[in-house]
Amino acid sequence: MLSLKEHQQVAALLYNIMDFNVKKLATGAGLFFTRAVQFTEEKLGQAERTELDAHFENLLSRADCTKNWTEKIYKQTEYLLQPNPIDHTGARIEEFLYEKLDMKAPSRVTNAELLGQYMEEAAKEFGPGTPYGSTLMKVGDCERRLGAVEREFIHTSAIGFLTPLRNFLEGDWRTISRERRLLENLRLDLDACKTRVKRAKAAEAKAACEGAVAPDFQDTRPRNYVLSASASALWTEEVEKAEQDLRLAQTEFDRQAEVTRLLLEGISSTHVNHLRCLHEFVEAQAAYYKQGHLLMMELQKELGRLPNAFALNSNHSAVAPAATSEDVISPVETETLKIEEVQAPATGTRKAKVLYDYDAADSSELSLLADELITVYTVPGMDSDWLVGEKGNQKGKVPVTYLELLS
Repeated sequence: MLSLKEHQQVAALLYNIMDFNVKKLATGAGLFFTRAVQFTEEKLGQAERTELDAHFENLLSRADCTKNWTEKIYKQTEYLLQPNPIDHTGARIEEFLYEKLDMKAPSRVTNAELLGQYMEEAAKEFGPGTPYGSTLMKVGDCERRLGAVEREFIHTSAIGFLTPLRNFLEGDWRTISRERRLLENLRLDLDACKTRVKRAKAAEAKAACEGAVAPDFQDTRPRNYVLSASASALWTEEVEKAEQDLRLAQTEFDRQAEVTRLLLEGISSTHVNHLRCLHEFVEAQAAYYKQGHLLMMELQKELGRLPNAFALNSNHSAVAPAATSEDVISPVETETLKIEEVQAPATGTRKAKVLYDYDAADSSELSLLADELITVYTVPGMDSDWLVGEKGNQKGKVPVTYLELLS
C-alpha cells in the first residue's frame, strides 16, 4: 500500500502530466486555427503570401514531375511483369508478408511453365509415339524453358529496376513530402506573424494619434486621455512581441527551406540512379527476348525434322471436308485417276514401313497401322506428296510423310 505522501506525489505527477497534455493540445489547436485562418485569408486575397524564389519553385515542379512519372512507370512495369491484375495483387500481398516475416519468397511458376507442364502431361496421355503426342512433348519442353527464362527476367527486373523505383517512392519521396509539409506550415506561421505585426503597427499608430490630442482638463471625463495613452503603450508592447515572434518564425522558415532545398536538389542523383537501372532493365529484357528467340528457332528446327507433326493437321484438314479436294489431288488426277483401275507397274514398286496410324479420309485412300509393311508405287498424274499403297487385296492413296521407304 502507498503512503499518504506517495499518493500525493503520484497525484501531483498525474496533474502535471494532464496539465502538460492539455497545454500541448491547446497550443496545437491554436496553431492549427491560426494556420487555417491564414490559409483562408490568402485564398480570399485578404492576406499576403510569402513566395518562394524561382529556383525553389523549379525544384518543386521537377520533384513532382519525377514522382508522378516514376509512379506510372513503376505500376506499368509491374503489369508488364505480372499481366493478370488478380495474380499481381496476390503476388504483392505475398511479397509483403514474406518481407514482414523476413523470409525469402518462393519463386512463382510462370504461365509458360504451367502451359509446358500441361502439354507434357497431355503428350503422355495421347502417347508420345503419336505425331500429336511427340509434338506436344517437344513444344511443352520448349514452353517450360521459355517460362524459366521469363522467371529469371522477372526476378532480375524486380531487383534491378522495380526495387529502386519503389525505394524512391516509399523512402526519399516520403521524406521530401514530410519536409515540404513542414515548410508549408512554417510558411503559414511566418505569414501569420507578418499579418500580426502589420495589424499591431496599425493599431499602435491609431492609438498614438488619439493620444497626441491634448486633454481638456475642464472636461469632466479626462480619463479618455489616460486610456488612450495606456492603449498606445500596450500596442507598442504588442508590436515588439509580434516582431520578436516574426524574427523567430523567419529563422525557422529559412532553416526549413534550406533543408527542403537540399532534398529537392537530390532529385538529380535520383535521376542518375534510375538511368543506370533503366539500362540494366533494357539489358535484361534484350537477353530475355534473345534467349526466347533462340529457343523458338531450335524448336522450329526440331519440328522441321518431324514433318509428320504437321501432316496430320494440314492434310487431314484439307481432305476431311471433301474427298476430292483440289489441295490433295490435282485436277488432272480427279478427272483421270481411278484407284480401282490403277495397276502396279512391272518395275518401280518399293516396300515401305508405316510410321504412324492413318485413317483414310475417303474410299480412294488406304488406312494404315503403325509398323506394318506395305507396297507402294507412283503413277502418272499423282501428287508428289502421295503414293499408291497396297496391302493384301486393299489398295489406295497413302501420304508419303507417314512412310519410311525401305527399298
